[in-house]
Amino acid sequence: MSELLGHFSASQAAGFICVLARISPLFLLAPMFSSRSFPTRARAIAALALTIGFAPLAMRGQEVPVGAAELAGLIAKEILVGMAFAFAIAATFAAVEVAGAMLDTFTGFAFAALVDPLTGQQSAIMTRVYTIVGLAIFVAIGGDQWVIQGLARTYEEVPLLETPGIGELVGGVNGAFAGIFLGGVEVAAPIIIALLLTDVAFGLVSRVVPQLNVFAVGFPAKITVGLLIVGVSLPFAAGWLEDELQASVRSALDTIGVVG
Repeated sequence: MSELLGHFSASQAAGFICVLARISPLFLLAPMFSSRSFPTRARAIAALALTIGFAPLAMRGQEVPVGAAELAGLIAKEILVGMAFAFAIAATFAAVEVAGAMLDTFTGFAFAALVDPLTGQQSAIMTRVYTIVGLAIFVAIGGDQWVIQGLARTYEEVPLLETPGIGELVGGVNGAFAGIFLGGVEVAAPIIIALLLTDVAFGLVSRVVPQLNVFAVGFPAKITVGLLIVGVSLPFAAGWLEDELQASVRSALDTIGVVG
């Protein structure tokens, strides 16, 4: 082991640490990579494996400075770039969770909160369903490969020893954050419209037949209508997620660029 380590210079070790610093946020923010269903040790091993694969691509024979101040600055920059890329991917799945939360509110499922095993947070039924379905779609369309390929391309946009444009980076993160609610509305719009029409229909019925207990009848009716429309709209949600994932990877790469 000592002979093996002797083949690596201090510059190569510093480069390895910098590459790991860019990859690590992926296992803290990005969907599936950050899932609590995977043990922490497994995620750490996966991060190290990706680092080993990316290190030659990132370093390309460059001499990484080993001074404490310079190395700390490089690590901080790499973490910033990795977090910006991972957040752009995570924002797409946050929109899916927002759609599920909207449906929980409109159907009344928000009264029954459960603990999501993927995030470890308290969530209602439809939020949990949309999170699991979104993750299944992510795996089915090869989203993990797109994310890894996109992460590799970040080294073309911001090489290891270059500095990204902070203004563009912050603007891209703000844009991704602002698009979470809009994306949630796009996913949940068909179900929300159907539930609103159901409310209007029961409002008219209550005017015509005042003796009818609309609340007792309307609550299960809204759940039935909501679940039916969810089942019909899920294939379209899969197409939306595929398009948005590709767009999020492209936008993340567009906002990451070298200063000047």
